[in-house]
Amino acid sequence: MPHDSVYILGLGSTAVARQPERSFTDLTREAIGKALEDAGLDDPDVLDQVWFSSYMMDFWGQRACRGQEVLTPILQEGLLPAGLPIINVEAACASASVAFHGAWKHVLSGQSEVALAVGVEKMNDPNRPTAEALDWIGACVGSLDPDAYWQPYLDLAAELGTTFDVGTGSFAMHCYALWAKEHMNTYGTTVEQIAAAAAKNHTNAVDNPRAQYRFPLTVEQVLDDRVVSAPLTRAMCAPTGDAAAAVIVCSGSYLDRQPEEVRRRALRISGHALGGGHRGVRLTGGDRRRAPIRAAQLAYRMAGISPDDLDLVELHDATSFAEIHLVEDLGLCEPGKGGIFTASGESQRDGRIPVNASGGLVSRGHPIGATGIVMLHEAALQLRGEAGAIQLPDPQVALVENGGGIVGHDVAVCSVTILELS
Repeated sequence: MPHDSVYILGLGSTAVARQPERSFTDLTREAIGKALEDAGLDDPDVLDQVWFSSYMMDFWGQRACRGQEVLTPILQEGLLPAGLPIINVEAACASASVAFHGAWKHVLSGQSEVALAVGVEKMNDPNRPTAEALDWIGACVGSLDPDAYWQPYLDLAAELGTTFDVGTGSFAMHCYALWAKEHMNTYGTTVEQIAAAAAKNHTNAVDNPRAQYRFPLTVEQVLDDRVVSAPLTRAMCAPTGDAAAAVIVCSGSYLDRQPEEVRRRALRISGHALGGGHRGVRLTGGDRRRAPIRAAQLAYRMAGISPDDLDLVELHDATSFAEIHLVEDLGLCEPGKGGIFTASGESQRDGRIPVNASGGLVSRGHPIGATGIVMLHEAALQLRGEAGAIQLPDPQVALVENGGGIVGHDVAVCSVTILELS
């Protein structure tokens, strides 16, 4: 029978950093071990299924059965039960969130009591330069029909009187730069407001020991950094890295049978939804069909709350402009007011609704296929009161938004999750 509620029982993640000597299996082993310990699971045989995600394994040569390749040594060592079913998923930067979605839905449907989701990524290897990996990302999109894929960007660039570089390793940054120009042209958003989002997140990460970048930046320093794709500077763009993260979810009936110290740290998944990209939409103009908007609306409805009930938000700032438009999409401010909202301080740690208190992707780091679960981990630490030096005062409700891939002027898939203390 379906379960009424699903809970996060435990999470674990590695550092996000350049770790060229560490293998996919090594990183994954650490994350799973930490998640099992965090969940208080001495017997991994209770796990019914594992959902595995990675984005870059194709580049490194593993095209099929990725999870089986990475997890088989871990199963043989006994950290996971032998014969555990492994389901592989890939959704670009949202890969880990889609794995989480699979584990969540498997438990919610009643087919499982306890399930595991894992995300792992490697961008660095001693035998191949990282630049090749970045170029591969640019080359692997729109390969079935490149003319149709790139046309929306060329059309928008022509409309704005600018140019767009097709098929390069930094194609995502070029997309965000194009959208930033559209937002600036339509709503009067300024580059200083975008820089304010970057400066906030760099400063937030200083005291986060899990962050990839831990140095403060002012708005002026962000603006003075090297231009990646105008108006975006390097300090406005998230660094990729090597990492793994894991999350264990369980049913309410399973949680009820656990010791009190396990139950009090569990987090209820009160709302969760995926939204799919729509090639025909635009970032501006009030079109409500965009994936982040639809996913957020579904998650709010499931949780029975509104944006005013949130105590913190972790969102997918692949660039700092993404934060500007996502605070609008998530209903934290009115459409077109994301720049004003951010520059006013409302999203600061001591603001009305802290956004990316962890440092966000721009400083916490962006290990593509692991990012979604890394973000869940940061939100969970805050809700449990275990975030250390970056702890917010008594948060009760958190929202995590993670997007992956690009379809026209929309994200290809968007995950929105609302977590509450159990």
